[in-house]
Amino acid sequence: MHKTAQLDQRHVWHPFTQMRDWLRREPIVIASGQGAVLRDVRGKKYLDANSSIWTNLHGHQHPKINAAITRQLKKISHSSALGFANEPASLLAERLLTAANTQHKTQSTRLAKVFYSDDGSTALEVALKLAYQFTLRARNKQSQPKFLALDGAYHGDTIGAVSMGHIDLFHKAYSGMLFQTDKVMSPYCYRCPFNRAKPERADARHYRKCNWECVHLVEKKFSAQKKKGNPYAAFVFEPLMQGAAGMIPQADGWLKKVAETARAHGALLIADEVMTGFGRTGKTFACQHQNIQPDFLCLAKGLTGGYLPMAATLTTQSVFNAFLGEYHEFKTFFHGHSFTGNQLGAAASLASLKILQTKRSEQQRARLQQRLHTELQSLWQLPNIGDIRQVGLVAGIELVKNWRTRESFTLRERAGIRVCEAMARRGVLTRPIGNVIPLLPPYCTTPKQMQTMVGALHDAVKEVF
Repeated sequence: MHKTAQLDQRHVWHPFTQMRDWLRREPIVIASGQGAVLRDVRGKKYLDANSSIWTNLHGHQHPKINAAITRQLKKISHSSALGFANEPASLLAERLLTAANTQHKTQSTRLAKVFYSDDGSTALEVALKLAYQFTLRARNKQSQPKFLALDGAYHGDTIGAVSMGHIDLFHKAYSGMLFQTDKVMSPYCYRCPFNRAKPERADARHYRKCNWECVHLVEKKFSAQKKKGNPYAAFVFEPLMQGAAGMIPQADGWLKKVAETARAHGALLIADEVMTGFGRTGKTFACQHQNIQPDFLCLAKGLTGGYLPMAATLTTQSVFNAFLGEYHEFKTFFHGHSFTGNQLGAAASLASLKILQTKRSEQQRARLQQRLHTELQSLWQLPNIGDIRQVGLVAGIELVKNWRTRESFTLRERAGIRVCEAMARRGVLTRPIGNVIPLLPPYCTTPKQMQTMVGALHDAVKEVF
């Protein structure tokens, strides 16, 4: 066993990992990366098929991001945002707001302020705390603000974010520590309880006429809460696709309809674009596909291009104004992080955003999106492929015991894990979400590399089942 693997198994506790399983075999130890390729300490190459857990946008060791970080290192790596400003964070805030406001010209609908933090969990935590206090002040503290999220929601691992989560496997263990939030049906078309989904092998997916029952349930939930005299303070959602729920896409128009319902009931909109942001769905932000302007836009993962931990919560002028007052009024937002507005992270983010917004990058993503779609069609011939879900450069392939009955594997059968292990043996790395295999390639992936990624999945499924 390699000495680094020995050190890891002796000392390191890994996230979302059953460590007894981890200790049974030598782990892959990553030593370097270039573009879409990772290399381990033994020299073996792998394709990074999930962009290092959905973070890496333009590939590893991108020269422009490397150069931006190096330039900043020659000045300063970090100084506190508590009482001081810095140039990279200020410029980044301006650029993020410009990118987020492309469809919204009026002052009342524009996002106007950026609050920095460290990761997706903290970006959501900031939004929750701001929405909570904003609603308390708007209602003169007459009722306790309540939040609504989707079934299968995952928004991070801090206590507030976990309170918004509705995946029992991840969240139930902490139930005694959490504040109560409500959930409503997720638009999981493949497993629609109203039996609208019908798998068709010839053309991948086909749905019978949908009566938007899932939208009506959202409307019903908002109305019921309003009758209780305490309308929801905010609706929290991942736009277009729920990631950790199993890469669950939302039918075209669903987001627009539920956002309008939330607005009609006076609820704030909190968009968690930690996964879907920065071009993953085609546009810079997923909300832009349906012209939705949230009151809070939560960003992380791809913000720095996958280089450094950094997050941002964008919000409106009206939310910001609710925290203005004289010092002795103590209306300050009492929240922050030691590395808020870190210069290195901001420098990497500025470089990443500049690359993202070039015509070349837009064209490359469009071509790659089409190539991914084309390659995925080869999987339909396999009897253990139940559903193939794609939004932009996010794909989720659901494994089933039988595609005709849509019978799921139990988690004890480790179907997703076994397939990913077989893919790794073929030089392709990704990590399952239960029985769903995610593919989120870096934007620099070549057509040949894309073919290899999907081909490895195809062969792995055949081998395992």
